[in-house]
Amino acid sequence: MTTSVPADELTALKAPGPLIQKPGDLGIGRLVIDGTFTVLGGQQRRLSSFKSHKGLVVAMTSSTCPVSKRYLPSLVALDAELQAQGLALILVNPYASETSAEIQAQLQAAGYRGLYVHDKDSTLSRILGARTTTEVFLLDATRTLLYRGALDDQYGTNYNRDTPRQNFLKDAVSDLLGGRAVVTAATSAPGCELDLGPQTSGAPTKVTYYGDVARILQQNCVGCHHGGGIAPFALDSLTGVKDRTRVIRRVVSQGLMPPWFAAPEAPGKPNPWANDCSLSERDKSDLIAWIDSPDRPLGDPAEAPRRLIYPTEWSIGQPDLIIPLSKAYDIKATGYLPYQRDVVQTTLTEDRWVAAFEILPSARDVVHHVIVTVHEKNEKVADTESYWAAYVPGNGSHVYPVGFARKLPAGAKINFQIHYTPNGTATKERLRLGLIFAKSPPKYEMRTVAVPNVRLKIPPGAANHVETITRPVPVDLPVTSLLAHMHVRGKAFKFELTTPDGRTETLLDLPNYDFNWQLRYDLKQPRVLPRGSTVKLTAIFDNSADNKSNPDPTKLVRWGPQTYDEMMIGYFEYFVPVNR
Repeated sequence: MTTSVPADELTALKAPGPLIQKPGDLGIGRLVIDGTFTVLGGQQRRLSSFKSHKGLVVAMTSSTCPVSKRYLPSLVALDAELQAQGLALILVNPYASETSAEIQAQLQAAGYRGLYVHDKDSTLSRILGARTTTEVFLLDATRTLLYRGALDDQYGTNYNRDTPRQNFLKDAVSDLLGGRAVVTAATSAPGCELDLGPQTSGAPTKVTYYGDVARILQQNCVGCHHGGGIAPFALDSLTGVKDRTRVIRRVVSQGLMPPWFAAPEAPGKPNPWANDCSLSERDKSDLIAWIDSPDRPLGDPAEAPRRLIYPTEWSIGQPDLIIPLSKAYDIKATGYLPYQRDVVQTTLTEDRWVAAFEILPSARDVVHHVIVTVHEKNEKVADTESYWAAYVPGNGSHVYPVGFARKLPAGAKINFQIHYTPNGTATKERLRLGLIFAKSPPKYEMRTVAVPNVRLKIPPGAANHVETITRPVPVDLPVTSLLAHMHVRGKAFKFELTTPDGRTETLLDLPNYDFNWQLRYDLKQPRVLPRGSTVKLTAIFDNSADNKSNPDPTKLVRWGPQTYDEMMIGYFEYFVPVNR
């Protein structure tokens, strides 16, 4: 294995900064209730009074918090930018202890002449549920909360940067103006923590379709469940939702949808996953309450969320290079198809660095999953347990952070392993691999290492057969994501790490593995597996007749490439410095 990343560079990569957070837990996609507030100068306004704008940004601020003060020039510049784009900005100061004189002096010095609310009674701050004095909120014209968190990553309580590396709010505004769902919808925000006290009492609110349910579904489900989407039916209309209420209730109650199978973290332990798409408890309870209610109230259609525009083809943007399969494959209407392998010879005359990839089927409903491996020009293409890119429904693309990329050698051979599943209608399928090249050479190369257990021996009828494999970690390995692979007898999978000092912890626990959703679990921050540690993978297989997916419970099952065989592989995505 190649040399590991130097410690000082790992420290820089894990430097303090806003962390991606789970959108559903923070109200993303929900309606922000209307509220009255008074701006400096005495004019009363309401959040609903900005519906003629394309959107509204509310930014918390303070004349005394050090981080807020550093961010004020950025907010002043932001005001002009937002106005030019048709959006409005409101600055909100939640501190009753700060005086009008010091606020006016700060604003005059900064040259800010926009809307400013001294929220002494915390009315507006409570409506938003503001957490810190630098948190920003992006609402669209329907008062749907699209983003909340940090303005960018330039300043924090213990760091300053010359320029931001990530512009969270500006990226969210760009998504709003483009009619797209916001990609990064929630982050933590630096600054001084707010204690707004208990919520003011009031009449309990009723869950309605237009005010709540439509937003919950749009935030969590409609990205796949829309007309032309990868899901089998749409949930972007009241009619479609009414037709599927029982299905929605079942999959939500059982935790099957949205697809996320990592076990919840222990109480008090932070969620490490950047792509956790599971429903928040609030969203889940509101959905079920509405479905179980006798009248399923609709609410006010005027409060419906804006309709989003979804990509009709490439979600990563137009690729620099498109690599189709060498031919179209005939997919029969019924029965079983063995895995297909298709090798495509590229004509690249030089090595290229790939910053983003997407695997795009021409007939999504017959493609179960795809594994892509890359081989040197003169290398013999053979089966390998590792991968270069992968596709499962809803998880077929990936954009690497700036400075990270995958290598595509000159004259490379692209090997596609494809699992087709007949869907009742005979069709032809010819998927494509789209690649976007890095604009400049990266600092780090992304790689994948596989830990397979090829000595599987699963007895006939065994309902809970356990297989394990352990491997030493030869270098400090900076891991960015984990992925488990088994076939239809797979029941559970666990990644564990034992460090050189003897401590053991769980890296990823999948208590209910699902062959149909072989998800990659992306870490918020790289996790270094120390040299001298041991990784242990544990898999549980169900070879009993109770497993409805089991093709033959009387068979002694061993390792093999087809679905009726079994596999046990733990994948670790990691990175190494380029040219070291």
